Amino acid sequence: MSLLAEPPAMLLPPALPLGLSMRQLPLDFEPMAPAGLTQFIAQGNEEVLAWLMAWPDSAQPGTPTYLWGPQGCGKTHLLRGLASQALGAGWHVLWLGRQGFQSWDAPQEQAGTLVLMDDCESLDAPQQHWAFNLFIENAAATAQHEAAGGQGPSTMAIVAAGRVPPVDLPVRDDLRTRLGWGLVFALQALGEEGVKLVLEQECKRRGVRLAEGVLPYLLTHFSRDLGFLMDLLERLDRFALAEQRLVTVPLLKQMLAQETE
Repeated sequence: MSLLAEPPAMLLPPALPLGLSMRQLPLDFEPMAPAGLTQFIAQGNEEVLAWLMAWPDSAQPGTPTYLWGPQGCGKTHLLRGLASQALGAGWHVLWLGRQGFQSWDAPQEQAGTLVLMDDCESLDAPQQHWAFNLFIENAAATAQHEAAGGQGPSTMAIVAAGRVPPVDLPVRDDLRTRLGWGLVFALQALGEEGVKLVLEQECKRRGVRLAEGVLPYLLTHFSRDLGFLMDLLERLDRFALAEQRLVTVPLLKQMLAQETE
């Protein structure tokens, strides 16, 4: 994993140097963490999940893909899962989001590069400049691929996500156009049963034992935003470990009370 002031030279194929001044910040995830595509609860989103699991074979060279949907519908989960899949397939991965820029290098320098852009509606002016330049690099990679006869996989791909359709993104016009001209998937938010399944799955992954009544309490007293609930569950897990206690509703209330002191 690279945490450098400039993108590494091997990030893109040698014929496609980025030449961008990007400030990299540590993002609070690892793409190899067990939050893969197979763990995604697809209720209502089967089409996009099938497309992502078939990537890169499902992608058209040079054509970007954009996922949009409300907060907590699983966009970041899907991008992280695709990052893990791409790394496993030997691709470089570059992540650009509102928190900064991060990259992971493939073992082979000549490997293709998957660019992932998250929270597109929150990109600031410099980040929008970086994103636009990545689209320029993608066009150059596509032209090079076509000039070589279009044989083999493309050397670059872009998959982005945001809360609103591309046409409504509050970004510069040239970037908005590029984010929206390719394949666009609208994600559906999970219902109560789907959210419950996700939380149960996460508890199983973490080895967290919940007392009876904790999940119903979470679903009836808090937002069903999955991002919020997963963060709450992580904090609760850490608090329970520190207290060496079973996760119960009283323990949850105790943690929340301490956080507001």
